[in-house]
Amino acid sequence: MIDSILPVILCGGSGTRLWPLSRESLPKQFVPLVGGRSLLSATLERSARVANWGVDLSLPQKPAVLCVANESHRFLVADECDQAGVAGTLLLEPRGRNTAAAMACAAYCAMTKASESQPDPLLLFLPSDQYVPDVESFRQTVVSGVAAAREGWFVTFGVVPLQPSTAYGYIQYGDSIVEHCRDDIRNDVRSDVRKVVRFVEKPNALKAAELLARGDHWWNAGIFLVSAKTLLAALERHAPDIFEVAELAMRGAKLDGHFLRPDPSEFLNIRSESIDYAVLEHHDRIAAVPFAGAWSDVGSWNAVAELADADSEGNRAVGQTLAIDCQRTYLHAPHRVVVALGLSDVLVIDTPDAVLVASASEAERVKDVVSKLRERGLSVATQHRRVARPWGEYDAIDSGDRFQVKRITVKPGEQLSLQMHHHRAEHWIVVRGTARVTRGDETFLLSENESTYIPLGTVHRLENPGRVPLEMIEVQSGSYLGEDDIVRFEDTYGRVVPPPGEAP
Repeated sequence: MIDSILPVILCGGSGTRLWPLSRESLPKQFVPLVGGRSLLSATLERSARVANWGVDLSLPQKPAVLCVANESHRFLVADECDQAGVAGTLLLEPRGRNTAAAMACAAYCAMTKASESQPDPLLLFLPSDQYVPDVESFRQTVVSGVAAAREGWFVTFGVVPLQPSTAYGYIQYGDSIVEHCRDDIRNDVRSDVRKVVRFVEKPNALKAAELLARGDHWWNAGIFLVSAKTLLAALERHAPDIFEVAELAMRGAKLDGHFLRPDPSEFLNIRSESIDYAVLEHHDRIAAVPFAGAWSDVGSWNAVAELADADSEGNRAVGQTLAIDCQRTYLHAPHRVVVALGLSDVLVIDTPDAVLVASASEAERVKDVVSKLRERGLSVATQHRRVARPWGEYDAIDSGDRFQVKRITVKPGEQLSLQMHHHRAEHWIVVRGTARVTRGDETFLLSENESTYIPLGTVHRLENPGRVPLEMIEVQSGSYLGEDDIVRFEDTYGRVVPPPGEAP
């Protein structure tokens, strides 16, 4: 039986570099950036192909993946896994502690699922927010690193660079690892799997050109293939504190359905550091496999722009746009018409509640904009007007003194919590589908163009019993309209006591 691989999808990230489309509440991996699909969706599809390697596809089984995500994004990740058709276990971090902690906890989790046939699982660590269109080429590249990983190498993947880039770190590679492997597996190791000499931080433009000219550097994709035991041994050797505290956190982990939560008191004691600094800069058995296909970490608006086709003047656009006398300008406008006149080397990103206009040369500084918005206490720094929830989503259409209007969409078969509010009343108007309403002691159905009123202090619930999404307009009125004015009595999603600021 050929070794199978457990993909581990690293779903962290604050979403600051692609603001205003990507925000802390909805980082870039969840945003439909390419062809109406999210980067996480595409990553899960790639991982399913790798997870299926060596598996009989004629059998009715879902590929298994392990996703490491923030607690606040758990329902977003679960929904993406469900839509991608993968069997996802979600390892939930109470707070991000960088890649060393995430990978350590994932390795401990994998070891609990080890079997006699696979006592040391192979783990493929994938960032959730990369663009790799050639899935089959990617699969073959991963497979080519299996022999080295099985022999105890920490395998990383380098993208063959097309031009000098200051946006990526680099891997300097040396000779083939074949001569460094045991005699009995040398025939299984590809000659182009190279020993890593060193990792190079993101260079300036001059240094990037120099690295490309040398011919012995690849872009660092941040993708790793390593056995669980090899990873844990490397952590124990080079970062023993991370190794020990992660083990304590996973010993106290609790499973809730497909949500796995490490002991939060222990997890928050783990030192925050990347796997690069914690292990890779000190480890001696690191191999790199070249990947010659298209790849992007979609790390800036310039990188997003390159995914769109350019016109004769180098302009690129998504949505309802018009560029007049412009050169090398990118327009992103999915919601309304945006016109650019006489611009050169400019980025224009339009969203319902915020607009970014920036010089293309300043794209890497967008994260600084988010910091300044935070300092001013502006919610657009972290929150979208449109907010995803496990039961669907809501869009805060309008607000003013003592009122707020939302468009609410509830997925078929889903329901909001049984709840009440101390400070607001609500009017509900159904515009599509059927609603089942609980209001006090009564339960009734509402169809399109019908409405109801929920008085202040009344226990209530909204459900969608139908087969199509339920869409309704909610008008809130009262002295206080904050999302923390919620008292939950029952909740399908385990949110009986709401965290501060979380919506129903």
